[in-house]
Amino acid sequence: MAGTMTGRLLNNRYLVGERIGIGGMAEVYQGQDNVLGRTVAVKVMLPQYAEDANFTARFRQEAASAANLQSPYIVNVYDWGQDADTSFIVMEYVRGSDLKTAINQRGAINQRKVAEIGSQVCQALSVAHGLDIVHRDIKPQNIMVQPDGNVKVMDFGIARAKNSVMAKTSAVLGTAHYISPEQAQGKDLTAASDIYSLGVVLYEAATGKLPFDGPDAVSVALKQVSEQPAPPREVNPDLDPNLEAIIMKAMSKNPLDRFATARDMRHALNDYLAGRPVNIGGFSGEQTALMTEAIADPNARVYQTDKTSVMTAPNIEAVHQGAAGGGRVAPVKATTRKRKGRGVLIFFGILLAVAAIAGLSYALLGNGGNPIAQGVEVPDVTGKTLTEATSTLTEAGFKVGEPEYVYSDTVEKDLVTGQSPRAGTTQEEGTEVLLTVSQGIEQVEVPDLSGMNANDARAALQRAGLKYEAGAAEHSDTVKENRVLRQSPAAGEKVEKGSTVTYYLSAGVETISVPNVVGDYEDSARTTLEDAGFKVKVEYAPSENYIQGTVASQSPTSNEKAKNGATVRLTVSTGPSYYDVSASAGTGGSVSPEYVAVEEGGSVSFTITPKDGYRVSSVTDSNGNSYGSTTAVTISNIMGSVSLSVSFEKDPDAQTASDTASSSSASSAASSTTDTTTDKTDVDTADENGNDTVEVEG
Repeated sequence: MAGTMTGRLLNNRYLVGERIGIGGMAEVYQGQDNVLGRTVAVKVMLPQYAEDANFTARFRQEAASAANLQSPYIVNVYDWGQDADTSFIVMEYVRGSDLKTAINQRGAINQRKVAEIGSQVCQALSVAHGLDIVHRDIKPQNIMVQPDGNVKVMDFGIARAKNSVMAKTSAVLGTAHYISPEQAQGKDLTAASDIYSLGVVLYEAATGKLPFDGPDAVSVALKQVSEQPAPPREVNPDLDPNLEAIIMKAMSKNPLDRFATARDMRHALNDYLAGRPVNIGGFSGEQTALMTEAIADPNARVYQTDKTSVMTAPNIEAVHQGAAGGGRVAPVKATTRKRKGRGVLIFFGILLAVAAIAGLSYALLGNGGNPIAQGVEVPDVTGKTLTEATSTLTEAGFKVGEPEYVYSDTVEKDLVTGQSPRAGTTQEEGTEVLLTVSQGIEQVEVPDLSGMNANDARAALQRAGLKYEAGAAEHSDTVKENRVLRQSPAAGEKVEKGSTVTYYLSAGVETISVPNVVGDYEDSARTTLEDAGFKVKVEYAPSENYIQGTVASQSPTSNEKAKNGATVRLTVSTGPSYYDVSASAGTGGSVSPEYVAVEEGGSVSFTITPKDGYRVSSVTDSNGNSYGSTTAVTISNIMGSVSLSVSFEKDPDAQTASDTASSSSASSAASSTTDTTTDKTDVDTADENGNDTVEVEG
C-alpha cells in the first residue's frame, strides 16, 4: 500500500517505501537506511500538523523520549530529523503483528501468554517510568508481537516526562477504550495511568472483549470513570482467579488502589507464571468519585473509539479522545441542553454526594465498618538501610517480605528505594510490606566497538545504556579510515549505566613527505631520514656524477609521500668505475700496452708491431668487434672489461726479398770460385812456367 511519502529520500539517506500504518498524527512507512543498509520504520508527521508548533514539539519529544529508553521490549529509535517541511522519526523495523490483530483473529488468548505479554510490557513501562516518562497510550495496537512471541512496546508519540512543560498543557490524549479514569477527566497523570491501561489490555486479551464499549468515545470514557467492569471470569469462566485478581487490581478506579509500580505488577504476573502465591497487596479503601460535570454534548460527532485522538479540555473536567488516529471531538459542555443537562447534572450530583458519603464513611470506619483506629499506619522507610527498615516496620507491627533489589541512579546503594503498601496508608497489623532496595547505579559491560563506523558505535553504546563521545581521529596502519580504532573505557569493562564511552576513529595510514638527501654524505642522509620517521637501507654503486661517499639516488624520491616508518633506499656512490683492458698477441709480433685500467667511458689505444717477415692477420676484441689488419687500434667508450686479441701471419712479400738475397749471395760465391780457378790456373800456369803451386778454401 503506497502512501504520500512513498519513494521519497529523506535527508539524502532514508528511502521511504510502502506505508504500513497510519494514525491521527502520523503515518508509518517501511524504509531503507542507505548508509547502514538496513530496513527501518519511518514515522512521518501528517502535513496538517506540520504547522502546529505544539504537535511538532510533541513529535520531537517522542524521538527524544524514546531514544533514551533502552529495553528489549521497547522499539528502538535510531534517528529523527526534518527534511523541508517533513518531520520524521526513524525506528527499528519490528516484524510481526500488533496484539489487537491477534485478539481480533483469535478472540481470547491463552492466559499464560497473556501473563507473559503483561510481564514484558511491565518491564518496558518500568524503564520508562524510571525516567519519569508516562506512555499515556498503552493499547494492544501499540504492542507488537514478534515471531518469537516476545513483544515490543511502541509509539511514545504522546508520552510525556512528568516534569515537562508540555505536561502542563490542557490537551488530554489517549484512546477511549484504554484510558484511565483520571486521564478521561483531564487530571494529572502518573505511572498508575499506564498500569490501568495495561489492565484493560490484559482484560481484552484474556476474554476477547473490551471491558467498556459504546457508540462513541465520550460514552466509553464516561464508563471508564463511573462503571465497574464485569469480572473477567464472567466473560471467560476458564480464567485463573489469580490472573483475574491481577487484572482487576490494575483496573482499580482509584490510582492508589492499583499496583504501586509497574515492577510490582510484573512481580505479581511472574509469581502467577511460576505457580507461586500471588500477593497483590492491600487496597487503600478510598473510592473513586464519579464524574459529574462531564456531560456529553448531544451535537458532538461520533468517532471511532479505538484510536488515539486529541481534544481540548474545557474549564470543567471533560472526557477526551486522543491523537494518533481518530480526529477531534468537540469539547464537552456542561451548559448545553439546559433542561436535559440540568437533569443529568442533578443525577451525577447525587452520585457524587453518595460517593462522597461513602468515602467519608469508609474513612471514618475503615474496611468492614471497623474503626480505622484498629489499623496501623505504614511508616516511611525509604532511604533507610534494609536492617533499619525491617526494624522500623517490625516494631510497627508489620511483616517484611523478601526484598527486591533494583538499580538506582538516585538512591545510594543498600538503601530502600520504595515500599508497598505505601507509607502513610493504613493497613491491618501483620500486613506484609515489600521493600525495594537500591543496588546503586547499574553496572553494564562496555560493548566492543572495534571496526564499527561511527553510527554503529553510537547505536551499540545506546543499546547498552551508555553515552558516547567522539575522540580525535588517529592514524593507523591496520584499521581502515573512519572505523573505530580504539575506545575508552575498553571493551568488556564494567561501568555505571549512563557513563560516557569515548571512541576514536582511524584516520587511515599516516603519510609524510620524504626529505631530499641526494648529494648528502651517507651519515648526514641517514640522520635526516631517521629524524623524519623513516628507516634507511643503503646500497653502494659507482657513479660518474657523485663523489665517493655521497648519495647518488633515493627511493622513494623527495616528490613522494610515504607512511611513517617506511624504508627509504639510498644508493651511495663509490666514485667512478674502472675496467680492465688487456691485449694479447700471437707468434709473429707484439701489442702494446698489454694491460691498462680505464675509467668508465674512457678509451685506450694499442700499437701492434709484427716481427720481420710477419704481418698482422686479424685484430678482434672480447665484445665481438673486428679491427682488420691494422697496426693501430683504439677502443672508445669503455663500459666494461675488454680484451684485445692480435694474430700474425708470414708476410709473402718479405719472403721473396729473402730469396733474392740468397740468389745474389750464391752468384757472388760462384764468381769467387771462378776467380780462384783462374788464380789456380794462373798458379798452375805459373807452375807450368816453373813457379810453386797454393790451394785456398772458400
